[in-house]
Amino acid sequence: MASPSVVFLPGLLEDAGAFARQIERLRPLTACVVADLTRGDTIAELAKEALLQAPEGPLALVGHSMGGYVALELMRQAPQRIDRLALLNTHARPDSPEATENRKRLMTLAEKDFPAVIRQLLPKLLTEEHLLDLEMAGTLTEMALGIGKDAFVRQQRAIVSRIDSRPHLGAIRCPTQVVAAREDALMPVDLLQELANGIPGAKLAVIERCGHVAPIERPGEVAKILLDWFQAA
Repeated sequence: MASPSVVFLPGLLEDAGAFARQIERLRPLTACVVADLTRGDTIAELAKEALLQAPEGPLALVGHSMGGYVALELMRQAPQRIDRLALLNTHARPDSPEATENRKRLMTLAEKDFPAVIRQLLPKLLTEEHLLDLEMAGTLTEMALGIGKDAFVRQQRAIVSRIDSRPHLGAIRCPTQVVAAREDALMPVDLLQELANGIPGAKLAVIERCGHVAPIERPGEVAKILLDWFQAA
């Protein structure tokens, strides 16, 4: 069987830059594609878009945050295409009422002052240590500005309307790696533990001194985890 192509599924306001180090490590082994998740209004639409952008043949999905929601939707839409699955800083629950209200507030603010939205998000994405890293904060800011407010609003609408994926986790049969971060303010470890517990045979790795953006905050550790996951039998 051919080696699966890796499809990276970015999170909110992320592009290929979020996975630079991981792509660097995996590209010598297989084709790597970063899906554009900026054009759909629902998670189902984003999953269809990602599948259209993917190479032919078996796929290894790497979903970060919102990209994890898309990965779980792809497991429902095209399970026969998925050889293995990695879920980073994400979970299977639907949006809470509190989260939805906050997203609506940010969508309204984005129409008036999108840079202010980015400034509000950064402390939730990075640990205090990494928030002081100007290069890291700058990388996230540049990605967000490049993607823009219109795509941000579409992505937030998609996130708000996502389904509860927990009832579907037991149907996942491919090798699955879940990656949590100890200091993730948005997706605490217990939600990632719940996700891993719901998927038969899934493995959970917890990265220390790391917030919500593990591929950027701890790129080497995430790359090592993904390399081991990809090369496992």
